[in-house]
Amino acid sequence: MSERNPGSAPDPSARPAKVWETGETLDESRVPGTRRLWLAGALLVAVLASTVTAVVVLDDDPDTSAKGKTKNTTSSADEPLIPSPPPATAPSGKSGLAAPDSSKAVADGSASPEAEQQGGTNPDSDPRPSKSASAKPPASKPASSGKSVQAVNYPDRYWHLDRDSVRLDRVSSQSSSRTRDEATFKVVPGIADSSCVSFSLGNNRYLRHYQFRLRADRHTGSELFKQDATFCPRPTAFNDAVMLESYNYRGRFLRHRNFEVRVESFENSHLYRADSAFRLVKGLG
Repeated sequence: MSERNPGSAPDPSARPAKVWETGETLDESRVPGTRRLWLAGALLVAVLASTVTAVVVLDDDPDTSAKGKTKNTTSSADEPLIPSPPPATAPSGKSGLAAPDSSKAVADGSASPEAEQQGGTNPDSDPRPSKSASAKPPASKPASSGKSVQAVNYPDRYWHLDRDSVRLDRVSSQSSSRTRDEATFKVVPGIADSSCVSFSLGNNRYLRHYQFRLRADRHTGSELFKQDATFCPRPTAFNDAVMLESYNYRGRFLRHRNFEVRVESFENSHLYRADSAFRLVKGLG
């Protein structure tokens, strides 16, 4: 057998030596770049953990929550003192102004218990005797002190009788006695419904609406007159004030327009609610 030439090409039939034949072990060293992959993964996990922790801390920070609330809150001192509006529907039911109790008024001359509970709607009775009062008043005629009707949004103006029409005029203690008398009325039980009220001027004259304007007329005894002269008090959003609903035109209330007192349909607006709110105060006359 001839020897192989060391410089000749390797024999292709020769097989590679096995591990157990050479005694060498496998290369267990890491693949290049493995350490970098592990470090990058560990860094990513650390970043995610820190982000989650920061979010939780911010959500639980009371100072941050308080600041957020402070930006959206207005102090009560900055808010205007505007009464809350009533519902869109016309007010109904009884309110602060109740019809005088005729039996008690005759007995002791005081206002009705319902009126006394309202704390200002019906002030104390006028201590001066009525001009038309006699030594012994008839039992059929309820005694009632004079009242003046004050506008809520024009507190220096009152219902004032001007040539049989009712206007909203300036009246004060400095006005003439005649002017003050023309701004003073008697509140009596409604002549069409005793749970409502009527405004008497004496001598069988009452305030009634005619062509939707408030005026003074002599009682004719007709059912129409009784209904025209009867008004039912309803609650308002203003303290110690009432709206006066027409007895025979429900949904229409007394209000002032251009300082003339009229009966107009209810409107859900601040102007209407203010123009139709009145306070009954101690008579100016």
